[in-house]
Amino acid sequence: MRLRSEIMATKSPEHAHIEHLVSTRLPGSPIYQFLLSTVQITSASRGLCIARMPLTQVHMNSGGSLHGSVTATIVDWMGGMAISTHDLRDKSGVSVDIHVTYQSGAKVGEQIEIEGIAEKVGGSLAFTRVSIFKVEGGERGRLVATGTHTKFVKGSEPKAV
Repeated sequence: MRLRSEIMATKSPEHAHIEHLVSTRLPGSPIYQFLLSTVQITSASRGLCIARMPLTQVHMNSGGSLHGSVTATIVDWMGGMAISTHDLRDKSGVSVDIHVTYQSGAKVGEQIEIEGIAEKVGGSLAFTRVSIFKVEGGERGRLVATGTHTKFVKGSEPKAV
């Protein structure tokens, strides 16, 4: 059996950084803690973050499907994580614009896969794209929603040492 330190050594610096942010910063946000406490980062590299999360009753609307506001929260959070993979920053700025398109539903007990891509991280603005998929048969399946998220990032970049 491999030790945790050996497993961590096989993860990219971006993956380790995002897991650190999830464990240290997610608890500081009541809404993220409530909705995303079971999220698991599956991979991360520069400009890309992928996570999986089982859906529970707290994620559902009155019709028994993934709530639109939860989907928007996931796009908001994952956009920030994708930006953080760009240069290992701890903070990812503030939202300027967020847009979500809903394509299908997801139910309690299903698992979703969330993919965040930092398309451009500039000196003032960052542009991200987030896709949410159902996990079907252990693999990425049907698209549930897509989103774009623009953030003002000036001042959030890592400080030069």
